[in-house]
Amino acid sequence: MTGETDDASSDDDRFRRAHQQRIRIVGETGEVVEIDLAESPLRWLATRRDGAGRAYLEPHEVEAGERFRRDFTLAGLSPKLGAAWVTPVSGGRGVGAQDYSEVVLAARQQLRKAIDRVGPELGSVLMDVCGFLKGLAAVERERQWPARAGKLVLKLALAALARHYGLAGAATGPDRAPAIRAWTAPPETGRD
Repeated sequence: MTGETDDASSDDDRFRRAHQQRIRIVGETGEVVEIDLAESPLRWLATRRDGAGRAYLEPHEVEAGERFRRDFTLAGLSPKLGAAWVTPVSGGRGVGAQDYSEVVLAARQQLRKAIDRVGPELGSVLMDVCGFLKGLAAVERERQWPARAGKLVLKLALAALARHYGLAGAATGPDRAPAIRAWTAPPETGRD
């Protein structure tokens, strides 16, 4: 019987390899995560190169888009594709209900702040591409934009979003910042 299970799992792996664009990335906490590039238009675009051979999206722009997507998902804005057979946390019963509602409210506040900061025009593109996972071609068609205009608008939106989140390509600071010599308290003087 174990042979049947192994055959089924190997069939699944072959199917995945044939129909998905999977890569391994290092997550925020250092763990290696395998993702499907075809699932997220943002991740797909992050693998593309510009005319000079550089990555089209900077890592901080991708991180800003993924943070936006995480807030979108936590806010419960993802479309439901079927009936939910699990009972949702409701009625304020128990600690779980309160924690759940606080997470949803906090995520919605984060989304609102981000959209207010980048503006409604760029915010709607972020909602479509990072939140609803619409492809750039679909966004261009819906807005009646010329071909490849969505790519540029998304890059501008992600740059503004990264600024809002405080993300940058490189750490910057004042040229003549005082150097820290030691993390110790100053010595006490005049001891008895």
